[in-house]
Amino acid sequence: MVRRFVKILMILLVFTPLALAVGTQPQALDVAGVYKIAGIDPNLTGEGISIGLVCRSDTYIDSKPQNDYRPDISHKCFENSSVDFYDDNAVAPGVSNHSTAIASILIGSDPNASYPSLGNFSYKSAAPDAKLNVYEFWNFIVDYVFPAHWPKEDFITMSLGWSCEAWWTRGIDNIADSFGLLIIASIGNGKNAYDLPLYPAAGANVLAVGVADSNGSLADFNAPDANRSTAGPTIDGRCKPDIVAPGNCLVAIADSNPDASGYRPSGDYSSFAAPVAAGVASMLIQKAKTDPNLQLAASSFAGNCVMKSILMTGAEKLTGWHKGYPDSNDDSEYPLDFRQGAGMLDGLAAYNILTAGMQPRLIGDVKTAGWDINIIEPNYIADKIYRFQTAANPDASGLTATLVWNRNYQDQYPFNLNSELWTDLQLQLRTIDEDGRINPIDYSDSPVDNVEHLYVPLDPNTTYELVVSHSLNSQLPKGFAVYALSWQISE
Repeated sequence: MVRRFVKILMILLVFTPLALAVGTQPQALDVAGVYKIAGIDPNLTGEGISIGLVCRSDTYIDSKPQNDYRPDISHKCFENSSVDFYDDNAVAPGVSNHSTAIASILIGSDPNASYPSLGNFSYKSAAPDAKLNVYEFWNFIVDYVFPAHWPKEDFITMSLGWSCEAWWTRGIDNIADSFGLLIIASIGNGKNAYDLPLYPAAGANVLAVGVADSNGSLADFNAPDANRSTAGPTIDGRCKPDIVAPGNCLVAIADSNPDASGYRPSGDYSSFAAPVAAGVASMLIQKAKTDPNLQLAASSFAGNCVMKSILMTGAEKLTGWHKGYPDSNDDSEYPLDFRQGAGMLDGLAAYNILTAGMQPRLIGDVKTAGWDINIIEPNYIADKIYRFQTAANPDASGLTATLVWNRNYQDQYPFNLNSELWTDLQLQLRTIDEDGRINPIDYSDSPVDNVEHLYVPLDPNTTYELVVSHSLNSQLPKGFAVYALSWQISE
């Protein structure tokens, strides 16, 4: 009898693992570290955070949007949400399933949700208490991007794309730089491995998010498939995406049933990976805004660079991660993997890097995790040095570090690249031996990217230095360069 019971239990475990394991959805947020962060700091619910969600209309007539871009806020998961809409009021507004799904990942909350194969569960987003401002795409472009105005949100997320650079994509890069505004966008879902990354995600100052592959699972995510998550490089040779994130979530359905409570799996699309990354960003930004020691990380002074750097440094390398093209060696001129970027979003690691605090250079050795905002002068003498000592521990350890700075664009239409302020930085790791000799270990020096990334094994009981400097391969800029650097040393 006992043997028969065990056999039945094993069959249930094989064929219904989600029904036995799921208590909270979307599980993708758990994989991304959202619920782990909430376990450490339950106050990080989006309170005091304003999120800008930019959505395309589902329908266009004579190239004019028909304002069917809105999340269906009649759904139960938005019952206690704060949502405002911004469009031109030219056409009566309508709802969009795409936008409803994205909004549910960002701010949805439904403690009594259900789905046929899962039964009952609690639906819990990353930022249920955040203020969500939903913009119709062209309204956002006309009101904020074209006049180069600050939309005043804490960050912007958008799951839309265009195949090539245009004046408005450069305009988005411009407001990211001008206001230190974090902008998160989906990289696209290529029909084959040769499709180019989509703009605005492919823009230099935007955090581009690809989608990890789930193979139909709501809880198990692996390295992205280039046939479902667009891979880099961009047409001008830059590395994109910046990170990947889980995208197959249970999401709210617009006009789903009489009691507006339906859910469905979203599938492996970068449109839904972007709000997962945005959810983690909302928690980090709320933490930074409410802690005086961390506020620079969410400020208009290159705060977007800090958050982008931290999210990339915290990312987990998935199977096959490799810089640049898949040959036997890393390519120092390519800072990221063309499919994974810096790796899979790990919100808890990013939270730990953020809360380790800002550590300006040359004030003693830096900690094993941390970040800095700094300025590098237009000369080679003023390198910025971050020194640290590895433990006398034979266990293998490794360094991950990410350097980010903004590309500068002219602040008026058509927002062309400001070539006079072109900045090209490099990131180097070196050791200092007992006699004070410097020994280079590794470097990242792309001639076109405004991101540099290191992922290097370390030796125990050794003095290391991370060095930020101008690239030796480019002309010196005419002005100061503001950068963000973050790092973590793992045992």
